[in-house]
Amino acid sequence: MSTMQSPPPVAASYPRSEEQIAARVKALESLLIEKGMLTTEVVDRLAEVYENEVGPHLGAKVVAKAWTDQAFHDRLLADASAACQELGIGGVQGEDMIAVADTDTVHHVIVCTLCSCYPWPVLGLPPNWYKYPAYRSRMVRDPRAVLRDDFGLELPDSVEIRVWDSSSELRYWVVPQRPAGTDGMSEEQLAGLVTRDSLIGVGLPDIP
Repeated sequence: MSTMQSPPPVAASYPRSEEQIAARVKALESLLIEKGMLTTEVVDRLAEVYENEVGPHLGAKVVAKAWTDQAFHDRLLADASAACQELGIGGVQGEDMIAVADTDTVHHVIVCTLCSCYPWPVLGLPPNWYKYPAYRSRMVRDPRAVLRDDFGLELPDSVEIRVWDSSSELRYWVVPQRPAGTDGMSEEQLAGLVTRDSLIGVGLPDIP
C-alpha cells in the first residue's frame, strides 16, 4: 500500500546530464564573479559550509539522539525545527521542518514535486537525482517500484509507503528505524550508521 500526502506533480522536462549541469553552474559562477556580485572567496566559503558545517552528518546526529532519548524523539516529531535547535542545528531552509518516523508498518519517503525543496540544515544540498523530473513524478505514482528499481530498496507489501511532498513552507525528512543489534552503541557510533538516503527515505541505515 502506498499513499501520497499532497497533490500530483506538474509536468516537467527530462533532466540534463551531469556534464551539462556542471557547465551551467560554472558559467553562472563565472558570470557572477565577473559582474562583481560574488568573489571566489565567497564561493569557496559557501562550498566549505555545505561540505563541513551543514549536511547529512547533522541529520545523522539528530537521529542518533532520537534513537537514544525517547523524550527528544517525541519533541522531534512534534516540532523538528525546535528540537534541532536544541542541538545547535538550524538556519536557512530549516525554519519549518517536519520529521516523520519509520515504523514496522510504515515507511516514509521525501520528494519535492515542484522543484527541489529540501531541509538544508540536516541534509545539506540535495543530490542531483532528487531534482530530476523523473524522480519527482515517478516517486508519487509508483514509489514501491522506484525504491526497488532505482535504489535497490525492496519493502514487503505489508509495509505502507507514504510519500511526503516538501515545499518552500514545509520541508520533510525521515527518522529511520534504529537497526537491530545496536544496543550499547554510543550516539556517535549510531550516527555513523545513518545515511543521507535513509534520511530521504530511499535507503535504510547501515547495519553494524
